[in-house]
Amino acid sequence: MSFQTLALDLRDGLAVLTVNRPDKLNALNDQVIGELGQAAAALGEDPAVRGVILTGAGSKAFVAGADISELASQGPAEGKARSLRGQAVFRRFEALRKPVVAAVNGFCLGGGCELAMACHLRLASAEARFGQPEVKLGIGPGYGGTVRLPRLVGRGRALELLLTGAMIDAQEAWRIGLVNRVVPADQLLPEAEKLMRGILAQGPLAVAAVLEAVDAGLEMSQDEALLLEANHFGLLSATEDMREGMAAFLAKRAAAFRSR
Repeated sequence: MSFQTLALDLRDGLAVLTVNRPDKLNALNDQVIGELGQAAAALGEDPAVRGVILTGAGSKAFVAGADISELASQGPAEGKARSLRGQAVFRRFEALRKPVVAAVNGFCLGGGCELAMACHLRLASAEARFGQPEVKLGIGPGYGGTVRLPRLVGRGRALELLLTGAMIDAQEAWRIGLVNRVVPADQLLPEAEKLMRGILAQGPLAVAAVLEAVDAGLEMSQDEALLLEANHFGLLSATEDMREGMAAFLAKRAAAFRSR
């Protein structure tokens, strides 16, 4: 895969995908959105990729938001179309049946915060800053901010951030549940990889099933979600990985999963 606005490093089953526009604080223009969509599709289909870490180039920003120069002249039809394109791309990452961890290394604002929220887990450097400042520009979030933020931090906290456009630091983001961990800046990528390696050591079919059950279950009634969980539980019980995992536990050895 070759990109102009992204960098991709693949090693031992782990893909590190970097938004690579540090001179623009990694702002999301239409080209970045398009390439992110291509990357999500390719990484999802590549059997050599078992997990993805998403980050931003440089030390200043994960993604500082959308490229305002593109938004300034848009009309209503163009604005809706741009929003739908971005939402579809971010949804691809969220719907991947491989774990996606955001390593947030600086400003994570607007579309950047929306991109991070579409990842399954979020690690933040101590210098990271989060916010949805769209109202300051006379618009609202367009890439899922009004949907995912309330689900992560609750309605009241989400509305305070969305309606004031306030920016919060990494510790506050952790306190309200927006990020999973805060780590020193120089340890961000090593800690993200350590977390990911811990996930990749588990049964891959089980990891995929958990991701699907949580993603789909959030939109179901409790009874429907419980049935989905039971279905996954039953299907996993027919796998070689389940038998290997059980045998390894009883033998007090590490499991050798084979995605079967």
